[in-house]
Amino acid sequence: MNDNQIEIILVEDNPDDAALTKRAFKTNNISNSLIHLKNGEEALDFIFNGGTYDNKTFTHFPKIILLDLKMPKVNGMEVLQRIKSDENTKKIPVVILTSSAEDPDIKKCYELGANSYIVKPVEFENFTKTVVELGLYWLILNKG
Repeated sequence: MNDNQIEIILVEDNPDDAALTKRAFKTNNISNSLIHLKNGEEALDFIFNGGTYDNKTFTHFPKIILLDLKMPKVNGMEVLQRIKSDENTKKIPVVILTSSAEDPDIKKCYELGANSYIVKPVEFENFTKTVVELGLYWLILNKG
């Protein structure tokens, strides 16, 4: 499996939030390079070629990882810590996109190397706007 076209990795265990995120990108023509991973364990397997993804190769890493915090198996902070502690992946921008507005979570994520921390808006329209702005910034405007 060759994933050299993957630009966005969405790590989200809530199927409704994942569907909204994918729809927001698709509506704004930014969905052709998105992969949805359903939990932290699957994300680590995908990024580090483990489990069912052991035959995958990257010719370039994704431009952004959108990461939820509260997930089963391996939580978002553990995924963030692993990504940012590896020489090959530490430069990938990781945006925390979560419902947790708790100050300790925010501080810990930035200490671990998160590039941004965004609390998911509850309303569909605001959620869509936030996701699209994230995609436009990290995929088009940001030079890194």
